[in-house]
Order: sequence, then C-alpha cells, then structure tokens
Amino acid sequence: MRRREFITGASILLSFWPLAVRAQQASKLPTIGYLGPNVEPVDRPRIAAFAQRLGELGWIEGRSVIIERRAADGLVERAVEIASEFVRLKVNVILTSGDSRGLAAKQATKTIPIVVAIIGDPVGSGLVATLARPGANLTGLSMVAADTAGKRLEILREAFPSLRRLAILANVANPGTALEFEAVQAAAHKLSLDPITLEIRRGEDIPGAIESLKGRADALYVCVDPLVNSNRVRINTLALEARLPAMHSFRDNVEEAGGLISYGPDILGMYQHAADLVDKILRGAKPADIPVEQPTKFALVINLKTAKALGLTIPETLLARADEVIE
Repeated sequence: MRRREFITGASILLSFWPLAVRAQQASKLPTIGYLGPNVEPVDRPRIAAFAQRLGELGWIEGRSVIIERRAADGLVERAVEIASEFVRLKVNVILTSGDSRGLAAKQATKTIPIVVAIIGDPVGSGLVATLARPGANLTGLSMVAADTAGKRLEILREAFPSLRRLAILANVANPGTALEFEAVQAAAHKLSLDPITLEIRRGEDIPGAIESLKGRADALYVCVDPLVNSNRVRINTLALEARLPAMHSFRDNVEEAGGLISYGPDILGMYQHAADLVDKILRGAKPADIPVEQPTKFALVINLKTAKALGLTIPETLLARADEVIE
C-alpha cells in the first residue's frame, strides 16, 4: 500500500470515529420510558417539570439520560402497548401516572423499576403492599383522591348552599377512579346530597352523559382520570352549556380548561418530586425500599370567569381562602 493511500484511508476513519463514539455513548445512556397517561398536550408541562428537576439533579436529557416519550391518550389498552414496548426497549426506569397506567406497567415487567407520579389509591388498587414498604418494583406519589373527596364536596356546599343533587362523572374502568367514585358517593350521603352517577369508559360516552343531566343536577363532580383529563375542555364546555358548576382535583382543569373549582395537590410539583425518586433509582436504590409519599399541601383554585358565565356568585369567605382566583 502506498503511503499516501494509507494516510488518506486513516484520515477517513478518524473523521468517522467521533460520530461512532458519540453514537455508542448515547446507546449506553440510561433511558427513562415515559408512559404519558393523557393526550400529549396535557402531559407536556408535566414531563417538562420532571425533566427540569431531573436536570437539576445532574441528569441532562440527551447528554446523561434519554427520555422516551409516549402518550396513551387516556386509553388503558394503549398504555398496555406502551408498557410492553418499553420492556422490549429495555429502559432503565418507567415513569407514568395513574393507577391504571401503573398496573399496566407492573403487569408488563417484574424487574424494570416503575415510578408512578400520581396514584389515587396505591394500596387499594393493588399497586403496592404498604405505603412505607411498597415491595416489588414500583413506588411513587399518592394524591389521596378518595380521602379528599369529602373536602371537595364541603367546598361545593359552601359555594352553593342550595346544592342538593350532585352528578358524579367517573371512568369506572380505572381502579383508582372507581375508589374515588365510591368515596364521593359516601361523602354525598353524609352531606344529605342526592348523588347521580355517570359511568364512562370512552370519550364518546361523555356528551351523552352530561346531556342527560340537564334539569336533573345542581353541580358536577369530576373524578380524576386520564380519560377525563384528555377530554377536560369538552367536559367543561358541556357542563357550562348544561349550567352545571364543575368541581375538579387538578388546577389546570380550572386554569386552562375552564372548570369552576379545583381542590387538590400541586401536580407539577408531584412530577418534580417523581424526578427525585427516579434519581435515587438511577443511582442504585430499589423501588421496593422507597416509601410512597403523600402531598402535604393542597390548593383551592376558583375561576370567576366561569362563575360569571354560569350566573353564580361565589361567597367572599371562600374567595378569601382560595390560593388562586382567576378573574
């Protein structure tokens, strides 16, 4: 081989070497599979909050960690497909939200660590053995949806003292939602309210369910569920048309989607804290040894624009206690 040919060939190889090394390094980066429960626009700020906190902990997306994003669009069957895909991809951690998504991930793998950012009822839905010792390969954060159902109804009663007939909308196919559904009915009976139950399983069920309430209900309680979150604008629009004040658990269902009142934990904060749990796992901790935590701060948000559209007056005493009033 001539010396010039050798030098040329070596130069070509060297020019490709950095690209090959970078590709190899990228393939070795730890990977987080995000099983987003809602439609992508709803999940976007949540995974952004997670990624921001993860970066603060030293895990920079694209440089020291990879996040594979998927959206289940509120469908359990889609969540099962995504969980199976992440198992085939051999991700290092699966991050998701909601009892059904947690169960889908848990059924797909017994070895890959799973972090569920928001769980309705961790023990009741069978996701963990106990809050202190989750066991198996799953941990996360509980939003105690069923436990706070009574508080939401007390707020509704304070806002509307004449409240008598309460419609309750729930996707009963979701185990965590089904538990909240039961808790709301029990709380309604304690407050001498007449519950009207609306069971949905698909987005197509929503219009007919709310249409059936016209003239039959005084307010609407919306149970937490990804199917509901993915259809939150539609639900609030239909509730407004039916002249029904709607109570939610998530702040963004009021701030962005036009609901009347929400009372619940800081969802973006829970996703940020989920990054702390993922950080521990990536550094060697086992999910079975990481306790499931519960939020300590809850926010009351009231949308006065929606109240005005409904022709309702919110008591000043309640407005004074609100963490945010949208005017």
